[in-house]
Amino acid sequence: MDTTQIADAPPPTQPSSAEQKRAARGATRPGDRIFLGFSRGSGILLLVIMAAIAGFLTYRAVLAISKDDGNFLTTFEWNTGVNPPVFGIAVLAYGTIVSSIIAMVIAVPISVAIALFLTHYAPRRLRGPIAYVIDLLAAVPSIVYGLWGALILVPHMNGLFGWLNDYLGWTGIFSWQGGAARSMLTVGILLAIMILPIITNVSREVFRQVPQMHEEAALALGATRWEVIRMAVIPFGRSGIISASMLGLGRALGETMAVATVLSPDFLIHGSLLDPGGGTFAQNIASKFSEATEFGRDALIASGLVLFVITLLVNGAARAIIARRKEYSGANA
Repeated sequence: MDTTQIADAPPPTQPSSAEQKRAARGATRPGDRIFLGFSRGSGILLLVIMAAIAGFLTYRAVLAISKDDGNFLTTFEWNTGVNPPVFGIAVLAYGTIVSSIIAMVIAVPISVAIALFLTHYAPRRLRGPIAYVIDLLAAVPSIVYGLWGALILVPHMNGLFGWLNDYLGWTGIFSWQGGAARSMLTVGILLAIMILPIITNVSREVFRQVPQMHEEAALALGATRWEVIRMAVIPFGRSGIISASMLGLGRALGETMAVATVLSPDFLIHGSLLDPGGGTFAQNIASKFSEATEFGRDALIASGLVLFVITLLVNGAARAIIARRKEYSGANA
């Protein structure tokens, strides 16, 4: 064949984007179309359910707040049985946020350390039993944690509270005047124990997905085991750690029975974390809902709406952090 003819031959034409789309639609199998429909429908259904929940909470909250004689955001009182009713969420918001922060400060470092130990340090024969025990902690009901906290944890917190008062009482945050240890710090420690298995299990699975080549490359360059974890494992799993922490935070924010069993509720904001008293959204709803009037239930639903908004804001902030750090993740190296 003459090479000049080959050189003069026109280049093959590429199909247009419209033709490619039509070909892709034509090549799609019926099962793929069915699965696509179910997936899309599930996503839309989830949005509808979330919108319905938000609409219901907002409607009932507006009915209650419109009759509130106090400031719903700043009032330090919850009395819906008087005329006019007076109630507010200042104490509940403070207690929910503070107890959750304490739980996260305690649980996240310990959970990540346990996950790293199970994936990179523990002997093979110990990994299974330790992981099994952690899974069992995740299966324990909340009321069991609450009973354990009230009967075992609270009586044994006096020593810790006394030590904190002796050495850190000058800060005011850890001053203790005596009394039962039914305080925000105790609640935070109990919540940390409850969310620890969630964060540990998710972090462990993320660390197990680190590409072996990343670790081997770091070892080949002379890195120690800790340097491998710091330079290859943690950067790869950073977004997973954040996601695991948000899952744990979601449970801490909405925990009900354990907090209601351990905490001595009142409607005061205490400067010290060791003083008994306080309250959270979920605890207040659980303790007052059964005996509340119809208007009182609307007021409790209004506080539930605030917790709903806080949860959405936390999840949105987590997604923003993950998206911002995604380009620096080891997964994209």
